Amino acid sequence: MATTGFGLVGSMAGFGQTHKVAKPEEVVRAVGVYEWLGDESKPTASRLIPVTLFVDGELQDAGVYLARPVPLAIDTGTVYEVDKAGVSEGTLDVKYASHLQAPNAATYYDDGWFGYGTFSPPPKPKKMVALKESKAPAQIVSSDANPDSDRPTFVRRHDPSTASSADAKPAPATTDSTSPAPPEDPNRPHMSKRSETPSGSATAGTDTPSATAQTSGTSAGTSADTDAEKGTAATKPGPAPANDPDRPTLKKRTPEEAKKARKESEQSGASGLATSLNDDPNRPTLHRGKGVQPLTEDDLPKLKGVPINLHQAVAVSDAATRPAHDFSRPWADDAERTSILAKMQILARAQIAAYKTTAPAAVAPKPATPVRRTPNSNLHHSKAAGSPAAEPLEEEQLKGYTLSYGGAATYVYTAHTAGEGAALRYVTVVAQIDAYGELKPAIQSVTDATHLDRTPWMRLVDVVDADASNRASLLFEMRGQSARQFALYRVIAARPEQTFLTGTTQ
Repeated sequence: MATTGFGLVGSMAGFGQTHKVAKPEEVVRAVGVYEWLGDESKPTASRLIPVTLFVDGELQDAGVYLARPVPLAIDTGTVYEVDKAGVSEGTLDVKYASHLQAPNAATYYDDGWFGYGTFSPPPKPKKMVALKESKAPAQIVSSDANPDSDRPTFVRRHDPSTASSADAKPAPATTDSTSPAPPEDPNRPHMSKRSETPSGSATAGTDTPSATAQTSGTSAGTSADTDAEKGTAATKPGPAPANDPDRPTLKKRTPEEAKKARKESEQSGASGLATSLNDDPNRPTLHRGKGVQPLTEDDLPKLKGVPINLHQAVAVSDAATRPAHDFSRPWADDAERTSILAKMQILARAQIAAYKTTAPAAVAPKPATPVRRTPNSNLHHSKAAGSPAAEPLEEEQLKGYTLSYGGAATYVYTAHTAGEGAALRYVTVVAQIDAYGELKPAIQSVTDATHLDRTPWMRLVDVVDADASNRASLLFEMRGQSARQFALYRVIAARPEQTFLTGTTQ
């Protein structure tokens, strides 16, 4: 029994399946934030802020990684794709990088490495020419009505007018021998006999067998006469061909032309061959005048500080070409967006109300307006007497994403209240749909304009796949009073995780 068991195990091991383990892919992927003013295709000022660099399986700070002398992420010649939810909207070619230092309070946020380059929108799709209806539509005609049509047949047509008596054969039953001959095709090639020339114009000294047979007169029979005629026709010259304008000719140079050609040959030290490098269209050439110089710091306008009308987008540079992954989640209809917006507003107002109890109020609250009550009234009011009205929210933004294949819908809501100083409050809410279809908050942040150094303002830039894993993270700008940082958050099952935080940019 022991021997049998050992043999069974050995046989099963011999038929074991083997598979090849693929080598892990080496991903080098940089992520930055592209900021600009004005039109995106032709910005008045722009800059690129390096954020992360995924290399050797880890996220590095792109603003300081290999900054000898320039960080790797913003080296000259690096090309970034400006994305919107994972879909490219153009390319950014980095021309130069600069390290700025904020000398005073007037240049807040201008501290660190920045890249500058030119933005190129995607090429426009080619316009397709619309098909027009033909004025002369094709008609289908039966071949029975026209026996001389171009339809191929297996029977050779016979023309009795041109046939000889020796070639006369009975016509097949399917062929009409009395039908007229088809019209002659003008494009059909044909052979014509050259015209006879006078006897005195014949070429002298021709010593060909055909010519000898013709002049000897010893040929006999019909076959000999026929051969003589063929030889005579072959030796007789035809009319001279017309002058070809493209035909090369030999022309004697004038003394002036010869002197000019000799001078040009003396100035040239080498002559190119027929297959020389001069035929290369990409070969650099020398021209007179000022050539095209690379862009410098003076050619591209710099973006300073954080203006009010600042635009932001995610920029991604990858060493490999990867297919686009759209992380946006379109709305089913207007009713769905209205429903989600109402729920997010409730969560945001609850955070603002809770923040009022802990933060000092900048302005004393107004006394509540007394509510008139009707005596002996049996009506029940939904709101308590003197309860404050819902505070209006301004510049509301609601965006929906699907952060992974088959993942739950993720919504990001940002807004702020009216007022200045401590009365101006910024709120950000991130929520996901759980397994029961309910909206569950994952990230809730609220702060005011006077306490940004204590609690920064979380401003959503966009979602980005930082490590080429087809899983997107939320990229936030953590803006303080005079400095800012950029953070990546991954949200799974309504649980946030901060995966990366850059250094402070003052």
